[in-house]
Amino acid sequence: MACPDSIRVLIADDHPIFRKGLRTLLEAEHGFTVVGEAGGGEEAIRLAQQLKPDILLLDLAMPGVSGMDALAELAAAPTPVRIILLTAGIEKAEIVKALQLGAAGVVLKSAATDLLFKSIRSVIAGQHWIGRDAVTDLVQALRAQLEPPEKPARERFRLTPRELEITSAVVSGLSNKEIARKFSLSEDTVKHHLTNIFDKMGASNRLELALFAVHHRLLEDRPPARG
Repeated sequence: MACPDSIRVLIADDHPIFRKGLRTLLEAEHGFTVVGEAGGGEEAIRLAQQLKPDILLLDLAMPGVSGMDALAELAAAPTPVRIILLTAGIEKAEIVKALQLGAAGVVLKSAATDLLFKSIRSVIAGQHWIGRDAVTDLVQALRAQLEPPEKPARERFRLTPRELEITSAVVSGLSNKEIARKFSLSEDTVKHHLTNIFDKMGASNRLELALFAVHHRLLEDRPPARG
């Protein structure tokens, strides 16, 4: 018999074996009661409205009504249920969309069992959960998901592989004539490349270019030049 203060959980996943295994794990842990199972998004919506669980563990990828569609409908209901999305894999954009729609958490199916338990308890306590961590500041969490990773400096400044090669030669102290000989180019071609490099870097001379390249680590892990 369930404890009066146990967390009532509804499981929604289209794989019966996964649902059964999840039910077994939850019912073996003190403080959880599984009140129902749904095999699809439409059934998840119906049971969530009927059973009014504390937590709905909702599979993101289900046939018919998807987990994301079910999330949107349930989050807009007069008495929304706290929803934790369970997924085998998810893109950052989908995490942002899920949180914006009203999801309280996102947990990977590959996560350790104790993380799932922690995520449920954190959500019940009023927090959000993303991946492996509880989140107290949802706005900051959304911002972190939306911010793209910083591109390498060579991509930010749009340097070509050949321009990187010539920049490296300048940092090494080679003259235009030596650079031309090194890369089998004419001196005019080297000068043309340097003009483009100076424009992209905002440098006015070779020393500024060398300092800029070192400061921004332009020459680290650079790709080989072609042609």
